[in-house]
Amino acid sequence: MRYTFGGKVYEFGSRTFVMGILNITPDSFSDGGKYYGDGIGLKKAVEDAIIMEKCGADFIDIGGESTRPGAERVSEEEELERVIPVITEVARKVGIPVSVDTYKSRVAEESLKAGARIVNDISGFRFDPAIAEVTARSGASCILMHIKGTPGNMQLNPVYEDVTSEVISCLRASAEIAEDAGVKQIIVDPGIGFGKTLDHNIELIQSTGELRKLGYPVLIGLSRKSFIDKITPAPVEDRLSGTISANTAAVRYGADILRVHDVCENVPAMRVADKILRN
Repeated sequence: MRYTFGGKVYEFGSRTFVMGILNITPDSFSDGGKYYGDGIGLKKAVEDAIIMEKCGADFIDIGGESTRPGAERVSEEEELERVIPVITEVARKVGIPVSVDTYKSRVAEESLKAGARIVNDISGFRFDPAIAEVTARSGASCILMHIKGTPGNMQLNPVYEDVTSEVISCLRASAEIAEDAGVKQIIVDPGIGFGKTLDHNIELIQSTGELRKLGYPVLIGLSRKSFIDKITPAPVEDRLSGTISANTAAVRYGADILRVHDVCENVPAMRVADKILRN
């Protein structure tokens, strides 16, 4: 599958692509507050984005609202204040595509004007009906994630009859929303940890090949997530080895893109995995 983002052409399936995470929030589960202190640490965020690119990141994903379990909604104004300065500067300083992690159409629209090329929506274009049209009108691509419930309640008691088939069905419906609006390039994400138990997460990773049958590249986000702690207990900051192991498994099962915090450690690990698993 060949996708084009501005001047960048990516052939999904040829290797593993890596998306670096920049959370411009005070309360994200892993790195909340990293760019806070005396206001938003714009300089630090841009510096980290440049380092990610140098380490081999293929995308930079910038978000201004925590979607960890139990997180509360942030206003449009607050989210815009957090992300627009960062997106503007990062898009100027790096040569790789920038995505905005939001489910709000106004935030998506302003972020695309600021230089983002991808809308990464945890709701799969379901929380805000206008976001699909905004994405299409801008000629942007999208990442459509599956979530059961909302960040505030998704982990209370997630139950499925068949998690893989239900996630695939929901992602297919989200892709139809995007296509009907005119979005040309779609990426899907099963939403590991978003309304799923440990067993659900493992089954979905193992079913990545089934997700690819939808006809879109598959993004998997495993970085530092709590399911790793359930397998091998470790605080968030000590989950790098578990993350790399899980990411290698995701590549084995067919993941195209991995969304990670630790770009400089994951990129070389995935190059080795690619050599063994994709050669």
